[in-house]
Amino acid sequence: MEMKRNWKTYLFWIALAEGVGALSGFLTREGTQWYQEFAVKPMLSPPGWVFPVVWGILYALMGIGAARVSLTPPSYARSLGLNLFVSQLTVNFFWSLIFFNLRAYGFALVWLGLLWVLIVWMTLAFRQTDKIAAWLQIPYILWVSFAAYLNWGTWVLN
Repeated sequence: MEMKRNWKTYLFWIALAEGVGALSGFLTREGTQWYQEFAVKPMLSPPGWVFPVVWGILYALMGIGAARVSLTPPSYARSLGLNLFVSQLTVNFFWSLIFFNLRAYGFALVWLGLLWVLIVWMTLAFRQTDKIAAWLQIPYILWVSFAAYLNWGTWVLN
C-alpha cells in the first residue's frame, strides 16, 4: 500500500539512480567495449551481458531504499542517509569513467574503496530510519566487493 500511495517518490529516486547508471553506461560505452574485447580479465569475470543486468537491479534497489528513507520523518539519520546516497551515487558514476575511459586501474581501485566505505556508511544510516532500506543495499555491497576483486585483477593483469 505504501508504494501505491507514494509512487512519485519511488519513481523519483529509482529514476535518479537508474539515470546516473544509464549516463555512466553511455559515457563509458567505448571503454567497456575495449575492456570486453581486449583486456586480460581475472578468472572469475562474468560475461559482459551480466554487468548491465546486475547494475540495473542494483540501481533499482538503491532507489527503492532511498525512497523508503525519504518517506520517513525528518531526522539527522534521514538527512545523513540521503546525503550519503547522493555521495555514493556520484562516486559510483566517476568510478566507471576512471576505470573504463581512463584505464587508471590502480586509482580506480582506490576510488572503489571510497565507494565501498560510502555504501556501508549509507547502509548504516539507512538502518537507523528504515531497516528494509538498509537490507536492500546488501546486494550492492556484495557486488562492489566482487567488483574490487575484478578491478584488482584487471590492474594486475594489464
